Amino acid sequence: MTAAVLPAPLIDNDIVIFGLIAGTLGLVFWTASRPGGWQRFYNIVPPLLLCYLLPGIYNSVGLIDGANSQLYNPVASRVLLPAALVLLTLSVDLKAILRLGPKLLAMYAATSASIMLGAVLSFLAMRAIAPETMAGDTWAGMAALAGSWIGGGANMMAMKEIFDVDATTFGQFAVVDVGVGYAWMALLLFMAQRAARIDAGSGADTTALDDLKQRVEAYRAQHERIPTLADMMVIVGIAFGAVGLAHALAGPLSAWFGANVGWAHTVSLDQPFVWIIGLCTMAGLGLSFTRARALEGAGASTIGTLLLYFLIAAIGMQMEIGALFDKPLLFLLGVVWLGIHIVLLWLVGRLLNVPFFYFAIGSQSHIGGPASAPVVASAFHRSLAPVGALLGTLGYATGTVLAYFTGLMLRSLAGAG
Repeated sequence: MTAAVLPAPLIDNDIVIFGLIAGTLGLVFWTASRPGGWQRFYNIVPPLLLCYLLPGIYNSVGLIDGANSQLYNPVASRVLLPAALVLLTLSVDLKAILRLGPKLLAMYAATSASIMLGAVLSFLAMRAIAPETMAGDTWAGMAALAGSWIGGGANMMAMKEIFDVDATTFGQFAVVDVGVGYAWMALLLFMAQRAARIDAGSGADTTALDDLKQRVEAYRAQHERIPTLADMMVIVGIAFGAVGLAHALAGPLSAWFGANVGWAHTVSLDQPFVWIIGLCTMAGLGLSFTRARALEGAGASTIGTLLLYFLIAAIGMQMEIGALFDKPLLFLLGVVWLGIHIVLLWLVGRLLNVPFFYFAIGSQSHIGGPASAPVVASAFHRSLAPVGALLGTLGYATGTVLAYFTGLMLRSLAGAG
C-alpha cells in the first residue's frame, strides 16, 4: 500500500515564514493597541492567545508546514528561548521567588502525582469504554506520553526506547501530546488574563506573589531610562553571548555525563538541550547579583518578552488541527487523562489555598515543559517567567524516572509484562 503524499505547503521558505510570523505578531499588537472595538475584542481573546492560534491555523490550512520548518527547532527553541531566559532572569529577585514558599513545590509534586495517577485511571476508564482502543501496545504509547507530560521531549524519547514503542503508536501519541497539550496551554493563556478574578473568588492567598511582582516593578521603575544604542547592544550581546557559550558547553558536558555517569540518562543529563536551558537560566540568575541587573531599566525583560512571543508563534506552528481527529478515541484518552490531572491538582490547590498561578505553572511545567512554561508564567506577569523556567527544567530531571514507573504500572494493567 502506497503512503499518501501530503500536498506541499504554499510557503516553504523559512525566511518568508519568519516574515509572515513577524507580520502577524505586529498586526496583533498594533490592533491590540487601538481603542474602540479592538479593545472589546481583546478583552475576550487575549493577544497572547491569538499569537499562538493564528500560526496554528496557517499550518492547519496548508499555508505553511510547521513540522518541517526550522523556525521552532533550532531557531526558536534553541536560540530565542534560552536568550529570553537570560534576559528574563537577569532582573529576577531570587530571594523574592524563594519567598513563594513550599506550597509552590508542593503543587509541583502534586502535578507529577496527578499525571501518574491520571495515567492509571484513564487507562482503566478507557478500557471499560473502548477496550479495542486500549489493546495492543497502547499502554507503551501512554508511557511515552507520560515522559513528555512529566518531563519533556527527551524523556518521551527515553520511554520510547525503554518500552520499545512501535513507531506508529508513538506517532499517534505524539499527535495526542501536541493536540491535547497545546489546547490546554491555550486555555491557560486565556485564563491567565482572569487570574485576579479567579483568586478573588477562591479567596487564595496571593501575598507572596503580589510582593514578587511589586518588587520587580519597583526595581524597574527605579532604574528605568530611555535605552541608548549601547544599552541595546549590551543587552543583545549578553543574551546571545550566553546562548552561544551554553551551546558550546552543552555538547561536551552532555557527552561526558552520558559516557561517564551511570545515572545521567535517568535525569536527561546526556541531552544537550537540558544543559542549554540550565546554563542560560543559571547565567541569568548569576547576572542578577551583579550590576548587569540594572539593564532591566533599559528594557532587558521587554526584549526577552519579545523573543518569547516569537517562541509562542513557533510553538503554534506545530499544531495540526485536523490531525487531532484521525484517532478520536486516543484523543479522548488524552482528554480524560488530562481532565483527571486537572481535577486532582485543582483540589490540591484549593486545599493549600494557593493562587491560580501555582496551579497553572505547576501544570504547564509538566504538560508543556521548559519551552512553554515561561510563556504561560509571563502571561500572568513578566516577572514570573523565571519561575516557569526553573520548574520546567526540573521536569527533565524527574520525568524519566517517574514516567518509567508509570510505564511499569500500565504494562502490569495491560498484562503485557
